[in-house]
Amino acid sequence: MPSSPTPSERERSDAEARAREKEEQAKLPYKWTQTIKDLDIVVPVAGNLRGKDIDVVMTKTKLKVAVKGQAPVIDGELTHAVKVDESAWTLETVGGGGKEISIHLDKTNKMEWWDAVVTNAEYKIDTSKIVPENSKLGDLDGETRGMVEKMMYDQRQKEMGKPTSEEEGKMDMLKKFQAQHPEMDFSNVKMS
Repeated sequence: MPSSPTPSERERSDAEARAREKEEQAKLPYKWTQTIKDLDIVVPVAGNLRGKDIDVVMTKTKLKVAVKGQAPVIDGELTHAVKVDESAWTLETVGGGGKEISIHLDKTNKMEWWDAVVTNAEYKIDTSKIVPENSKLGDLDGETRGMVEKMMYDQRQKEMGKPTSEEEGKMDMLKKFQAQHPEMDFSNVKMS
């Protein structure tokens, strides 16, 4: 049976994977970045182009980006759905006389990392290696925030050697049961 890689082997493997991923992403005709909430794409184009020369078609599930009369730079199904009304594109002048098409996509699911912009992308990233930016509890939706607060409470309780919220619930149930059945002996009860 093969053994697990050592920390140094895992580190080397991760570094090689990051380098390969960076190299692959550099081969794409566009650059893209994401946060947990949105995704931004930059497509370099010739400096003499105007907005009317650009063809961007954006739907909830598809994206096409092209210079009119040329093959599309991006054309395919989005990896995940976006909010079209909150998404936009612009043509911007950049240094050196060039221009770039800047596309902002607002993710529908704000709790999901994308491995590529479109499903037919030649290269994908390993989303398990993404280190998210720090966020505030207030940024989370109510259900997620409650879950995170419970996890934080349970972690603090464990660090202090006290019972977690689940263990407290079990102990409360046992106390109620004991009160309802005083004739029973609970001296050897072990909670797990």
